[in-house]
Amino acid sequence: MHDLLPEGEELRRAVKWVSAHLQENPGQPVPKLVQEAVFKFDLSPRDAEFLSRFYRKDQ
Repeated sequence: MHDLLPEGEELRRAVKWVSAHLQENPGQPVPKLVQEAVFKFDLSPRDAEFLSRFYRKDQ
């Protein structure tokens, strides 16, 4: 079950940031938003992979 919940604060902020952008404009390309979030929140490769999988499942 812990795979569904992001562990780090920066990862939680990234999920909220991407979600907020998708709510504002649902037509935005998700991979581009995820990439921006990875750099904006300085996510580790593991966190970046989690974020990618999280939004891949959501689509």
